[in-house]
Amino acid sequence: MSTDAARPAVLFLCVHNAGRSQMAAGWRRHRGAGRGDVYSAGSAPADSVNPAAVEAMAEVGIDLPGHQPQRWTTEHVQAADVVVSMGCGDECPVLPGKRYEDWPLDDPAGQGGDAVRPIRDEIRERIEGLLVELGVDDS
Repeated sequence: MSTDAARPAVLFLCVHNAGRSQMAAGWRRHRGAGRGDVYSAGSAPADSVNPAAVEAMAEVGIDLPGHQPQRWTTEHVQAADVVVSMGCGDECPVLPGKRYEDWPLDDPAGQGGDAVRPIRDEIRERIEGLLVELGVDDS
């Protein structure tokens, strides 16, 4: 767990770690650069990041192509101050003493850019709210 309250660590979880959690981690890195660790993982990781998510994030100047979906580990959860789940339900890990949030977002899997952009934008709004709550807003 992060010991520096000014640098909270956030873990974003979804099933495939290919869309929602990758976009959330991208926004968090972009908006809170250098002010806390960012992790993303999934319960059943895909082989690669969703190309529509990569394209949607590139449209707003955020690069995702170098990221690879990964399975969450106990170490990820232990390192996080905040765990944000996005559709992984009972598969999401729960450890005592962590702050948990569930963001009910549509799954961008198999969808094109027109469907992914609103999801990207909703994630951005949620990230901005989270950064304010955590006291690391850079605006």
